[in-house]
Amino acid sequence: MHIGLNAQLLTLKQNYRGAGINAYIFHLLRAIGELQLPHHFTVFLGERGFREENLDLHYTRWPTHHPLVRIVWEQLVLPELLRRAGVEVLHAMAFVIPLLARCPSVVTIYDLSFLRYPQVFRPFNRWYLSRFTPLSARRARRVIAISESTRQDVIQYLRVAPDCVDVIHCGVSPAFRPLPAREVERFRREHQLPEPFVLFVGTLEPRKNVDLLVRAYARWRARDTQAPRLVIAGAKGWYFETIFRTVAHLGLDDTVFFPGYISAEDLPLWYNAAGLFVYPSLFEGFGLPVLEAMACGTPVICSNASSLPEVAGDAAVLVAPDDEIGLAEAMRTVWESAGLRQTMIERGLARARERTWTRVAIQTVQTYQRALEV
Repeated sequence: MHIGLNAQLLTLKQNYRGAGINAYIFHLLRAIGELQLPHHFTVFLGERGFREENLDLHYTRWPTHHPLVRIVWEQLVLPELLRRAGVEVLHAMAFVIPLLARCPSVVTIYDLSFLRYPQVFRPFNRWYLSRFTPLSARRARRVIAISESTRQDVIQYLRVAPDCVDVIHCGVSPAFRPLPAREVERFRREHQLPEPFVLFVGTLEPRKNVDLLVRAYARWRARDTQAPRLVIAGAKGWYFETIFRTVAHLGLDDTVFFPGYISAEDLPLWYNAAGLFVYPSLFEGFGLPVLEAMACGTPVICSNASSLPEVAGDAAVLVAPDDEIGLAEAMRTVWESAGLRQTMIERGLARARERTWTRVAIQTVQTYQRALEV
């Protein structure tokens, strides 16, 4: 097969755009290259720092890091590039395919939060995704959903035939693993981190439900003044101001720490240094931080919403995303029970071992084959 992959969202810059979708694109491209398959893979991207000798990299001259430029390039320029290159099947790696492309397409859809929770999106992003994603999903030969939760949403909201949607769960990088205690302790001292702390990692935006986490933590702290500090790590997204106002209103300025965006290189150390990871998100296509924390041997509490139960399985404590009291009690219970934490750690490590990017790459190539068999 000659497979084209549209990877214009790939970036190697150390900022909040380096998480989520970008991580999926980066690790999938790497894993496909490492398989050394007989197929020809042409990758269309703007990130010139990316290298993979087993992939044919086609760098666009357009500044596609600008959303409007990228949209125009994908819809008007990419179809002609695909034709000239002789691409047999295109993988659109983020929501939207070029509608004028003549070759069969596969599209990855991460979640439908722009339809389920439109109020937390900027107007243009909401408009673009809500218009072009349904068209792309119905036009594509196959849709890749990164969870069964997303698959069901694609079937229900986008009216795609169930047998056209493949579930391929995300993998976790080998970088996320239990690290030597000496290395973690040195990292803790360098960053002046408290000995015990509870960690959240994610972009500060309404969908992550951080405001509820802060209120639940305040309840725990009011009951037990010896409760550990809370570290809320992540770049400021949109509508983040409420989080800081809540921290100030509840008098938690001295116990809640905001380190900002954490680089991919340092992230495993933060997970290792934490005593508990909490992820109360309202909605996730997958929820990769949950799996990353488990892979590092950190016990996890997360919400029972959307895909998170799929990711966590029996390795985490699940709480409803609107249950402030329940989250406070869950944090206190897990923190105070060494036996429970150890059980959660063992189950989390076992679950993370099942999720590799090599497996993701193999299943994705199988989807390309199915797209050509129609």
